[in-house]
Amino acid sequence: MEKEALKRYNRQILLEELGTAGQEKLQKAAVLVIGSGGLGCPLLFYLAGAGIGKIGVVDGDTVDESNLHRQILFQQEDLGKNKALKAIERLKLLNPSLDLQAYPFHISSENAADLIQGYELIIDGSDNFPTRYLVNDTCVSLKKPLVFGSIFRFEGQVSVFNYQGGPNYRNCYPEPPAGHDIPNCAEAGVIGPLPGIIGSMMANEAIKVICGFGDCLSGKLLIFNALNYDMQLFNIQPEEHQDLKSGNSDQKTEPQRQETEHADQNSKPLLKKAIAYEEVYPEELLEWEANKLPFCLIDVREAHEFEMQNIGGIHISLYELGEKIDELPFQHRLVFCCTSGGKSRMATKIVGTKRTEKLFIISLLNQQT
Repeated sequence: MEKEALKRYNRQILLEELGTAGQEKLQKAAVLVIGSGGLGCPLLFYLAGAGIGKIGVVDGDTVDESNLHRQILFQQEDLGKNKALKAIERLKLLNPSLDLQAYPFHISSENAADLIQGYELIIDGSDNFPTRYLVNDTCVSLKKPLVFGSIFRFEGQVSVFNYQGGPNYRNCYPEPPAGHDIPNCAEAGVIGPLPGIIGSMMANEAIKVICGFGDCLSGKLLIFNALNYDMQLFNIQPEEHQDLKSGNSDQKTEPQRQETEHADQNSKPLLKKAIAYEEVYPEELLEWEANKLPFCLIDVREAHEFEMQNIGGIHISLYELGEKIDELPFQHRLVFCCTSGGKSRMATKIVGTKRTEKLFIISLLNQQT
């Protein structure tokens, strides 16, 4: 290793788990990052800082003023300019010795295979479900490991998919939600430091995968809540038989076995399999009331969200649901409520350990105004 490299990367070379051998792996690695927004900015900073030899950045978006509170690679003067090009420009200032490539367009079914084929590790920091499923399916087809991250309001998720025979994104989320179910950051908001936290975790996972040390998040989904520092670790069971094709973002698979555990209760699995659920709307609840059909509405958001706005029912945070399963009135229809449907779906899986009948979910965003 050259003297300059030894000097630049000295602090991480000193780590016994990484050393000069690990640093050489980083310098030979080729990583493709999908998206250079909230997640992409911090993880790109740390990848470049760590000395990843070749980094590609795919992003067709331009810098908007609303990005600047969290997308740390950009400045006021970058407004209206392509994010991938500006990100590469900033990374060159940090580490000019790297092979940096900008792809100033969106990934699509037409170009995904060509883009991904040329890199050994893919990192998905995109902000929409079609892209996530496209990237995942292409990685499965080409046998490429995938580091995944996502953010929403105060919550972030991190995982490693398709790594050494481990599960992929569809094992965690078999099919995409309806387009209106999950709003993006522009609609729901996001706290600025959260993408920095999650993006840093993604960079950490990428370095571990490349160097081969530590326990990476393959087969696990880490969920972090910035409001209360609650952290949960969900175990993901891979499907034995899957047939995924590159670019087929509409393909569906059956829900598979899944287990989850609190990070501080590793011996207590809570979730074993996903069961059927049905989405309902406020008018249907009114019909149930009129017909005297017993049901229990359970809001699984955080306490402050419930206090700010709710449609009645009881409040049990998703993160407390596993501990309070025995308190639920299983003799009634159970309806789980949250803002957009994501936490409600997770709730049906947790309650699936005790319940075999169909469950119900309702999203506040679907209320008629």
